Amino acid sequence: MLTVSIVIPAWNEEERIADCLINATRQTVRPHEVIVVNNRSTDNTADIVRRFIKDHPDDNVILLDQNDEQGLIPTRNYGLDHATGDILGRFDADCMIKPDWVEVVSGIFTEDPSAMGATGPVMYYDMPSRRFGLKGDNSIRKRIFRADGGQPLLFGSNMALRASAWRQISDEVCRDKADVMHEDIDISLHLIGKGLKTVYSPRMIAGMSARRMDTSLSSFRNYMRRFKNTFDAHPQHWRKHKPEILFTAMYPVMHLFYPVWQKVLNTADINPAEAAWINEQMELAEKEGRELYDETPTDEEYDERHE
Repeated sequence: MLTVSIVIPAWNEEERIADCLINATRQTVRPHEVIVVNNRSTDNTADIVRRFIKDHPDDNVILLDQNDEQGLIPTRNYGLDHATGDILGRFDADCMIKPDWVEVVSGIFTEDPSAMGATGPVMYYDMPSRRFGLKGDNSIRKRIFRADGGQPLLFGSNMALRASAWRQISDEVCRDKADVMHEDIDISLHLIGKGLKTVYSPRMIAGMSARRMDTSLSSFRNYMRRFKNTFDAHPQHWRKHKPEILFTAMYPVMHLFYPVWQKVLNTADINPAEAAWINEQMELAEKEGRELYDETPTDEEYDERHE
């Protein structure tokens, strides 16, 4: 079985990192290692990780410090460079993966030796109607998050790639000093540019916070511009759909509901990540998983529909 390393970049994530580590290590198949890369955190992130390592010595959680440069990309790269698994999983500290995530990811790359990168749908665990949201995200992501006519784009909150593929692109991925790009799409386009295959699987499910919806409209629009900026940096690649248009249209409603729902959770004294995702959503029915899987077109079907 292919081994899976998990890399979690972290900057001031004291509120969520413990839940993230519990989730990442309580899997149907244990990850080869879980690497937290601390990037100049000024809160208790590093101390919480050290305490977790002390309390769970058998879980192979590793804390690395990347202090040379502030930013997600150098921190991500540092973790991926130090990971030793066959497959390198990567997600953020506010993400919560399904209990079989490691098993599913290992299976994806085992079943398809040509697959070099993989991604899947996400659920916003701190918003209402989470199951409906998962199906909606799956429908959107599998159809419009593609480049060059059909290659799936990896999503940083739920992605994995072969270690061998990372070694091929690690010296070429954009450093984005200006911080204006989507680093996950940049990785995707570098893989595609090398002729390396990316795949989408609805079985590869993760949860993430909708906290970005609590930002100002101008901040959200700037974030959405990263889609265009990333493709502008890769003029040899193209896309048929623009997800940022859809997300910008969704923003007003989600921006309205997010703080209201947080008050509901706080009043009920519920930790959104632990209660809403681990206790409720981690046990998704097998039937539901099959439905998502069966609805996803094969690459051949996708090409036929979009010719």
